[in-house]
Amino acid sequence: MSYAFAPAPIVTLPVISCDLFPVRRVFCVGRNYPDHAREMGADPEREPPFFFMKPVDAILPNNSVLPYPPGTQDLQPEVELVVAIGLGGKQIPVENANDHIFGYAVGLDMTLRDVQKNAREKGLPWDMAKGFDHSAPCSAITPVSHTGVIDRGKIELKVNGRVRQSADVSEMIWKIPETMSYLSNLVEIRPGDLIFTGTPAGPAPVVKGDVLDASIAGLKPLSITIG
Repeated sequence: MSYAFAPAPIVTLPVISCDLFPVRRVFCVGRNYPDHAREMGADPEREPPFFFMKPVDAILPNNSVLPYPPGTQDLQPEVELVVAIGLGGKQIPVENANDHIFGYAVGLDMTLRDVQKNAREKGLPWDMAKGFDHSAPCSAITPVSHTGVIDRGKIELKVNGRVRQSADVSEMIWKIPETMSYLSNLVEIRPGDLIFTGTPAGPAPVVKGDVLDASIAGLKPLSITIG
């Protein structure tokens, strides 16, 4: 059997001291830090986790230029700890969730904030505000064998050398094992899945020429230029 056209290439991310990680799906957790939840008008004490997705080919590798997307005047980066899944499963107990982690990376959830706001006000889906081309920059993956389980550590975004976001991953409302367990009761997670685990307070617009440096303690940093 032949294809109507050539299949898309497999999207991969480099792995520290190992082979390439083939990316299967990209899940993102919304409003998972208290201060960011409040600045988005949500109650961090009551809201259960919710998820949205980005296309696999939205992944943008480290040290790339991100073309400023059309249809927006308010492009905002959100620094996030990314969990790379190495062992699949469904209905995973919280206490076993860490066993399914292959490694971690630094990611940016790029957002068209004006597009998102307009869609939310009209009660419409805001997929295009989150899932546009190149909307998921991601660093190389560091295996959990190198880091141990990450449940704390400084997370930071600098724009042109100035701190834009700064927090500790321990501030997450839903911790990583809880998030993974909750998600695995909605869908079966598989090897190759990525989970962007939410961003702290402080997202703000960036413009052409800005240099974004994202970092999380113990992981390879991520650097992107807006072009």
